[in-house]
Parts: sequence; C-alpha cells; structure tokens
Amino acid sequence: MDIIEMARQLGAAIQQSDEYTAYNVAKNAADNDQLLQQMIGEFNLKKLSLSAEVQKEDKDQQKLAALNEEVRAIYGRIMSHPTMAAYNTTKEELDRVLNFIQQIIVYSANGEDPAAIKEETSCGGDCSGCSGCH
Repeated sequence: MDIIEMARQLGAAIQQSDEYTAYNVAKNAADNDQLLQQMIGEFNLKKLSLSAEVQKEDKDQQKLAALNEEVRAIYGRIMSHPTMAAYNTTKEELDRVLNFIQQIIVYSANGEDPAAIKEETSCGGDCSGCSGCH
C-alpha cells in the first residue's frame, strides 16, 4: 500500500472519529438554529455598516463608536449562544486531534519515531526546534 492510499484511509478514520462526529452534529445544529443564523446575519450587516463608515473620508466618530459597540454586543450574544458554544467546543477538539495528527506526520518526516511522538499541548514560544505548528 502506498502512502497516498494510507492518507485516504486516515481521512476515512478521521470521519469515523468521535471528535468528527460531535463536530458534525454541532455544526449542523448551528447551521439549523434560526436564532443563531439571524444573529449572524445581523452581525454581518452591522460589520458592513461599520466598514462603510470607516471608509468615509469625513467619519462620524459617534456613529463609528455606536456601530462598533453594536458589533461587539451582537458578537458577544453569538458567542454565548449555547449552539455556538457547542460548535466552538467541538471544533476546538477536532482541531486538537488534527493538529496532533499533523504533528506526528511532520515529526515522522523529520526522522522521529512515530510511536514515540507525544502530543504537545502548548507552544513554548521558541520556534527554533519546531517543525511547524502554524
């Protein structure tokens, strides 16, 4: 079996994982949550209004401040909505798994023993010995 076929098998295994399943359920719930979608639509419209105001040559600072506050308030409501919170939690967990898989692949390509690679839970900030997380 070649490595491309193995990558395809890995992709299929990812789609069978609990993390992927939970993410998919949360994503579908967020996509179908009418209140959440309404808030997202409102947020996007307010961002467009804010952007248009920022582009003006003679900016109305009070209007800018009001629009900015409205955008922040809507964003806060979106992020605290239970459906969005569940989506974010499951997305972070799936991303964690995918990052670890990428870490195993990159370290292995650099000669590390794949079985000995342990998940790095945080970055120490010193990129000199890093194979790349970004």
